[in-house]
Amino acid sequence: MNPPDNPPSLDRIEIEAINLFVQFSRALGQPRSYAEIYGLLFVSHQPLAMDTLIERLNLSKGSASQGLKYLEDLGAVRTVYLAGERRAHYEAVAELRNLAGSFLRQQILPYFHDSGARVDRMAAQTQKLLGERRKHISARVKLLRSWERNGRRAVPFVLKILGGGT
Repeated sequence: MNPPDNPPSLDRIEIEAINLFVQFSRALGQPRSYAEIYGLLFVSHQPLAMDTLIERLNLSKGSASQGLKYLEDLGAVRTVYLAGERRAHYEAVAELRNLAGSFLRQQILPYFHDSGARVDRMAAQTQKLLGERRKHISARVKLLRSWERNGRRAVPFVLKILGGGT
């Protein structure tokens, strides 16, 4: 076992896995630290304690705690209790169906709740515009209404395909 002030360095596989999930997280607009935590847990053959994640990834305690909570709420990480250990340990959940369903329910669906009212307010403000700007903004509002309508239909359909319901 390594001394606490000299955590083991990341090996090439861990680095590649972390970088892969960091790329995904960028596309989804999620913090890098969340992807780093998930990437390391994903390739770890045993559950890891938060202290280990902090040391190995050079994270602050707050960042690690917030990342683990987010990932647990998303269903991407679960807490594992090991016999004889007082600290909680974590492991990655690797079921894409669950991850995608949770992400859609927690990160995408909430944006649809007030989108219709926002588009309505934009449409009302558009009526006060003149000329080309009014024509352009009206077309954009129409496009937004179409996106909202299609999104409201698509997300539940995708959730049903994933087996997560709504």
